[in-house]
Amino acid sequence: MTADISALDLEKAGASLAAESARFASFGWMRGTSGNLSVVLSRDPLRLAVTASGHDKGELTPADVVLVDGQGAAVRGGRPSAEAELHARVAALTGAGAVVHVHTVASVAMGRREPGGIVFRDLEMLKGVGQPTHDVEVTLPVIANSQDMKELGDRLEAARDPRMPAVVVAGHGLYVWGETPRQARHHTEVVEWLLELELTQR
Repeated sequence: MTADISALDLEKAGASLAAESARFASFGWMRGTSGNLSVVLSRDPLRLAVTASGHDKGELTPADVVLVDGQGAAVRGGRPSAEAELHARVAALTGAGAVVHVHTVASVAMGRREPGGIVFRDLEMLKGVGQPTHDVEVTLPVIANSQDMKELGDRLEAARDPRMPAVVVAGHGLYVWGETPRQARHHTEVVEWLLELELTQR
């Protein structure tokens, strides 16, 4: 892909992100203006469409999106989420085509209970994040929060497990990624299910 991104490309990305945001908001995972989503539009140079800051995520329009560069700085549009830099870091680090950040109760609660990482084992639902069978053990990393996105990105890079396309940011929420917005959505729903199960069992 190249960085020759048209206004129509950005609008299409905005429409996709608005639809995904409305879905997550309907679950109560993006309350108020919290959370943010992104999709990669170019790899060389890296360019992402990121949901704009300060908007109700249940009411986004295709225009409520910002084009950012590999450092999360706005290239076109309004003001991106303050966490756009981390979205770009995740996309560069993992090769993901889309990144989801939601604020769920289960992710924050389990991050507090298991600050060293949340272990899932022998669960059929792990197939939903790419594990071949239920007969596996996978750890969802938990990292300390920071308002410095470079520091947070360094923590994510150090802690991430390639078998788990997600991390919990303690006291904050959940970051999940996938090759496409659809896959990132599926991964998010599966990881949240796993977290809710663990929370219920405790």
